[in-house]
Amino acid sequence: MKYLIMCEGPNELEVVNILLENDCFLFTRDDLLGLVPYHSRQIKGSGQVQTALNMYPGEVVVLRVGDKLSDKLQIPKEYQEKIISVNKYCTKPELEMLLIISENMTSEFEKVKSKKKAKTFAKENIKCGRKSYKNDTAFYCEYYGNNISLLVDSIKKYRQHHGGHKKDEHYLAELLK
Repeated sequence: MKYLIMCEGPNELEVVNILLENDCFLFTRDDLLGLVPYHSRQIKGSGQVQTALNMYPGEVVVLRVGDKLSDKLQIPKEYQEKIISVNKYCTKPELEMLLIISENMTSEFEKVKSKKKAKTFAKENIKCGRKSYKNDTAFYCEYYGNNISLLVDSIKKYRQHHGGHKKDEHYLAELLK
């Protein structure tokens, strides 16, 4: 059995790659279909995912990572026997919550969250060195790249802070060692 990690966006993909590179998950790259996570919301729209599924003869568990996973994963007919389960790992309301938690700004965000998205709050308040947050993968790499424990701690705190997801949604923390 292999895991197929499908990330909603490039930033989720970057965070997953940082965690993989630093051996933070309960599994390794060797356990992944194609040895990599993919930036893909659906199987049908990704030639890379389809190629990896076609090349692997065994069963696959899909791990979807993102903040808006309301769309149902459409599993093409040819993969329905191969894919044995689909699990969603959510970072609601947005991935930027990890940065807000890392900066110990959760209480400040709570005061304005009805008027301001986490992404906007992060852009206005979070810096790495002199660089203000902007929605790109380089920022996540620079921010967490040399401080993996901060990323792991923030993911675990997010689970405690957020309370509960829908019953079919999991926390990224559940995949950590």
